[in-house]
Amino acid sequence: MLDYSSLQSIFDVYKTEALSNRYITNSHIEPVLKKVSKNFDVATIGHSVNGLPIYGIQLGNGPKRILMWSQMHGNESTTTKACFDLLNYLAKNKKILDACTLYIIPILNPDGAKAYTRLNANGVDLNRDAQDLAQPESVVLKKTFESFKPNFCFNLHGQRTIFSAGNTNKLSTVSFLAPAQDDKCTVTKVRQIAMEIIVAMNNMLQNIIPNSVGIYDDTFNINCVGDTFQSKNVPTVLFEAGHYKDDYARKKVRYFIFSSLLVAIDTICYKEKLGTDYKAYFDIPMNDKLFYDIIIRNSKVLVASTEKTLDLAIQYEEVLIGEKIDFIPKIKAFGKLSKYFGHKEINARNQNVILGDNESLQSKNAIDFVTINNELFSLKLANNY
Repeated sequence: MLDYSSLQSIFDVYKTEALSNRYITNSHIEPVLKKVSKNFDVATIGHSVNGLPIYGIQLGNGPKRILMWSQMHGNESTTTKACFDLLNYLAKNKKILDACTLYIIPILNPDGAKAYTRLNANGVDLNRDAQDLAQPESVVLKKTFESFKPNFCFNLHGQRTIFSAGNTNKLSTVSFLAPAQDDKCTVTKVRQIAMEIIVAMNNMLQNIIPNSVGIYDDTFNINCVGDTFQSKNVPTVLFEAGHYKDDYARKKVRYFIFSSLLVAIDTICYKEKLGTDYKAYFDIPMNDKLFYDIIIRNSKVLVASTEKTLDLAIQYEEVLIGEKIDFIPKIKAFGKLSKYFGHKEINARNQNVILGDNESLQSKNAIDFVTINNELFSLKLANNY
């Protein structure tokens, strides 16, 4: 069994240093895959719309078979990095591979990864293509599911900075879901197994990010991959890597996901019976959308030539520039925003606030700085990622 108290030191040892920041593509993982292939089976299992290879990695020979895939949405790379950290660990700690066999697709949507977009090259959300199977990437995943015959599936994603753990000022730094199997969202035995795996991960995470884990609404959508695989009686868990304070590079969150993957695999491999200790799943708060990146409170601004005091909410838009992600601050909302929270908050104290170079107050306006009572405040992040 895994010693949960040693997870940080394990991560520090096995982190894949060659992969960092938010922009992760095939060109980044291919040199790492060459090293991985010395220990595990690496294969090209298909191609994207634009002909880029989709890679699969198989390891272990145990009876419990776990399929996981990352970057189904191309701009969600934190879980990809965590998968390679996991591979480093398993290359040196192979005992667990006597209990399980893993199949990992590190980047399912390489075109989206290259363009840093959620969608594939045809503009399709692959997580809504589970039934139509209109996209080659979706077909690759389906064929892998059918040939590998998993007992468990991990659907690995990243979420925006907007999510709170319930109706609170606590971030939802990591989120999970045991997807529904039917329209009634019945708590089936299959879902109970997925829920218990989530409970185990949540118990671990509460020790390092207390009150910062959420779950998503389980409204059934058979077009979603998780719902489809769950409906085929394969326990499926959705992972979402979110935001941690000042961690726009998601370095800390990478550690949280790596630890969650280890705990999930450990639970599957070594717990004798799954599906009985699941009820604490319903104690995990539902995600809400209560955060902005920046809120400037009590701002005196001109609105249609009238001076008003209100709150300004700024949200970063992630834009690919070269091979780095730039975070462009944009006005997202303004008015009375007392129910919302900012990852960073500035109190203007009813002083005059000038937006950039006297820009107008409109949603979606890019704005790099504000001037409050003649003092300049930059809204830009210090680094690109």
